[in-house]
Amino acid sequence: MPIPEDVTGDEIDKDVRQELQSLPKTLAEDVARNLVMVARLIDEDPEGAYAYSKVALRLASRVAAVREAAGFAAYANQKYGEALAEFRAARRMTGNTDLWPVMADCERGLGRPEKALDMAGAPDVHKLDKAGQVEMRLVAAGARRDLGQLDAAIVTLQSPELASNAVQPWTARLRYAYADALLAAGRDGEAREWFAKAVEADKDGSTDASDRLAELDGVEFVDALSEDEGEDKGSGGGAAEVQDGPDEGDRD
Repeated sequence: MPIPEDVTGDEIDKDVRQELQSLPKTLAEDVARNLVMVARLIDEDPEGAYAYSKVALRLASRVAAVREAAGFAAYANQKYGEALAEFRAARRMTGNTDLWPVMADCERGLGRPEKALDMAGAPDVHKLDKAGQVEMRLVAAGARRDLGQLDAAIVTLQSPELASNAVQPWTARLRYAYADALLAAGRDGEAREWFAKAVEADKDGSTDASDRLAELDGVEFVDALSEDEGEDKGSGGGAAEVQDGPDEGDRD
């Protein structure tokens, strides 16, 4: 796999770099550069990230950070069985519980929501930091929804973190999940309130809460050119018009 010349491997986290010190210098550099590519591509090009992760895995399968990166790359490509195997391997190597929520979500992806709920009640959850516990709550609520237990999903998300006015890295996603669960349960008014709260917390656009809020308000986005194909395309530039329209209903 080709790697751009500007990728040196020094971009990786210092803890990962320390793990790679167990490898010969040249090999460590090659692994590091591949891990940088995984991190660089995983959001925009998950298939590319997966390919680089397989190279890193072939070079250094006994390094926990490599197994973890391979797990996240597989997870991004919805290869949940493979991701779970890699996460388990990384956890065995480190004894760390940080991967517990994403492992549980892999169980959901494999069609085993009951297993995910078992993991949500395991002692390992108490070893997670606050962010990990919130993530576990999100996974558990998703598992409840998988089982058709909408009210239980709503209750699962009700927590001090949800009620807090403080904005944390997880706040937007937590509020969004709560709004979405309310909407699925037919509680549209409350859902709108929480989508609005999610928008307030979502400074980097990590969710589509603003679009969901617009849908509930009956706002429809229409491509101006599609309305009038005879219009001069040079002057239109692909602009969009906002029109009031009927509520399109719930969307999971």
